[in-house]
Amino acid sequence: MSIELELQQELEAAMRSRDKPRLDVIRQVRTEVSIKVAEPGFAGSIDDDLYRAVIGSYVKKMAKAKEEYDSLGERGAPMAAKLEFEISYLGRWLPRLLSEEETRSLVRQAISDLGADDEKMTGRVIGEVMKRHQGQVDGSLVSRVVREELADE
Repeated sequence: MSIELELQQELEAAMRSRDKPRLDVIRQVRTEVSIKVAEPGFAGSIDDDLYRAVIGSYVKKMAKAKEEYDSLGERGAPMAAKLEFEISYLGRWLPRLLSEEETRSLVRQAISDLGADDEKMTGRVIGEVMKRHQGQVDGSLVSRVVREELADE
């Protein structure tokens, strides 16, 4: 079953059960997809890949916003909880990303393969890891690990 169809069924179920948090997040994803499709130059199709990309982008934005709300303490707690629900709920449609340990192993392999021995090679190593393992690794994690590993060299 396609993600689009799953979300439609989830939307209908949420409407029947009056589940406002679920309604809000599904509607937001549908809006984000509509915005993406309406962008000038969009030539793809509305398929699972598009939905995964849109959901991934949305989850990333919400995770960043959640960190900001968390830093506000009690004042930001209700919004942080809402965002945590959205991130968790949408996570089932995203591929599982590799852990920090697994990512570190890939980074070490790329450093070895490229013969990287100083921090000037940071961008090249990051690019290589991201290209080889697209969709499997978190870009910000790769960036941090590459910087740490090259600083140790």
